[in-house]
Amino acid sequence: MSETKTRPAPKAAVTLTPGAEQRIADLMARAPEDAIGVKLSTPRRGCSGLAYSVDYVTEEQAFDEKIETPGGTFYIDGASVLYLIGSVMDWREDDFQAGFVFENPNATGSCGCGESFTV
Repeated sequence: MSETKTRPAPKAAVTLTPGAEQRIADLMARAPEDAIGVKLSTPRRGCSGLAYSVDYVTEEQAFDEKIETPGGTFYIDGASVLYLIGSVMDWREDDFQAGFVFENPNATGSCGCGESFTV
């Protein structure tokens, strides 16, 4: 008799805090009509090489990771996943600034202003 082995579902590359999920819901509530979600990518820019970019997305790409949140769909660019595995994404706001904040265990350095990082 053969035994079937089951594996747990794979964890998402990025963990979203409740604050990040709420911000995604807020963004989707104001999204352009053709937007299907919000997408995180890591384009090459800044003094350290890579930056975090969050934008509306209008179509799914084959290799993007897809995370369903209560407020809308969150995508991670397929080419960026390796740079982001194990990261935590949060939304923080205070009297002087507001923005997504990333705790990325893959980053080996970042620029002084925190806009870009190195892996």
